[in-house]
Amino acid sequence: MYLVTASEMQKMDRLAIESFGIPGMVLMENAGRGATQFFLDQFKDAENKKIGVVAGRGNNGGDGFVIARYLAQKRMCVTVYLLSESHTVKGDAAANLELLRQMKVPVIEMPDQESLSKHKTAMRHEAVWIDAILGTGLQSDVKGFFKDVIDFINNSNKPVFAVDIPSGLNSDTGQPCGTCIRAGATATFAFAKTGHILFPGADYTGNLKIIDIGIPPYIADDVRPMQHLLTLDLIRAVFQPRPSDAHKGHTGHLLVIAGSPGKTGAAAMTAMSAMRAGAGLVTLGVPSSLNPILEAHVTEPMTDPLPEVREGILGETSFTRIMELLSDKKCITLGPGMGMAPETKTLVHRIIQRSTKPMVIDADGLNSLVGHTEILKNLNIPVIITPHPGEMARLSNTTTANVQKDRIHCAREFAKNFNTHVVLKGAGTVVAHPDGRAFINPTGNSGMASGGMGDVLTGIIAGLIAQGHAPELAAHAGVYIHGAAADVLANTKGSFGYLATEVQNAIPETIKKFVDSV
Repeated sequence: MYLVTASEMQKMDRLAIESFGIPGMVLMENAGRGATQFFLDQFKDAENKKIGVVAGRGNNGGDGFVIARYLAQKRMCVTVYLLSESHTVKGDAAANLELLRQMKVPVIEMPDQESLSKHKTAMRHEAVWIDAILGTGLQSDVKGFFKDVIDFINNSNKPVFAVDIPSGLNSDTGQPCGTCIRAGATATFAFAKTGHILFPGADYTGNLKIIDIGIPPYIADDVRPMQHLLTLDLIRAVFQPRPSDAHKGHTGHLLVIAGSPGKTGAAAMTAMSAMRAGAGLVTLGVPSSLNPILEAHVTEPMTDPLPEVREGILGETSFTRIMELLSDKKCITLGPGMGMAPETKTLVHRIIQRSTKPMVIDADGLNSLVGHTEILKNLNIPVIITPHPGEMARLSNTTTANVQKDRIHCAREFAKNFNTHVVLKGAGTVVAHPDGRAFINPTGNSGMASGGMGDVLTGIIAGLIAQGHAPELAAHAGVYIHGAAADVLANTKGSFGYLATEVQNAIPETIKKFVDSV
């Protein structure tokens, strides 16, 4: 499903009007009518309550005028607070404002702080607010009078319904611009915007409904939005039932290089998660002194004790054996719990440069690349990296805060610049590809904020690649399955306190649901 930026949506609106011939007035009417129905669905008790529509002078305000008209036609008590003087409203918005006047819907002009102060007493009597102040094009912080209005509405503790996007929310990044309306529900038009889905924007948006306003599908296809919401339909190819005569030789062999003292759990969870995701065979290469621990900890994966440079630490002495192990494998996973010894970093660099098989790099494998990301640029194999925001910040030579401010941009630029598939973990995991496309994952919950979850994800993705799925599809399906398995646990155990190994063990049940739905 497409997710659009502000500029992509503006282009679609323009093409619908100019090339397809739908008048802007019709688009606004369709938007307002659809939003009204969603409003009534969400606020079933609003019929006998006072409703305030706070509107700007642009098209977002125009959509609000249409909603006010439909509510008035139902004889509901609605008042419009126009944050401008009426003569400044132009175009289709002005035409809809005139229709309100003809219907004698109260329109209070409130263009400045003085008039806001004058009408605050009346505004406090409104039981429900409809936010039609600012649209999707906002890029700078909300200040002054508009900030005061938004803060007043938020502080009123009344339910709020947002038109297209909560006023003050950046529609591309999901970040509030200084201040932002906190809506219980939002009706958006034609397509969801990335800011609705990314956090914290999803929390400001509330329940989201996409209203069809009549833009033909070919216009969206011509614009080709570069953001998508991951859906089951996009990853359905992963969930085809296996042939009855399938055996472990058909379902792939994965090599996992992982582990160091104190971090054997990461190695075990990665290997076991790959098997839970359906890999036929997994070989876990670990420092030789740790091999007895891993042999006791995992049953189904095989282990291979690798030469050490010192106890528990891998270095170049294990490189030859790793290459021998890799020769008949379908994929290699590098990094979980490997540690950050200088010798280990050198080994990681060499494996990345010499591998001939698709590679998933996580955790200490990523930390070993800090300052050496140019190694990734000219590889002839598919590479997936799975950083959390802190690791992404180190790889990109920025701060975690900067990564979180624009997750799509950060993941996309790294993917393009270093020819990798980037899985930027976190609430609304972003999967970005070298061609500029980015996908946002809707599954998962806050209970996943505990150790080991990333190791499970790495194992799932690598296990899917080992089974023969394309790395891009494996990344998409991996993050979707990972979050969905955690959602199963949250529904049965509660929203926190479940463990990464429990997510790992819920993978087959989750996949079964998807296979059964095919």
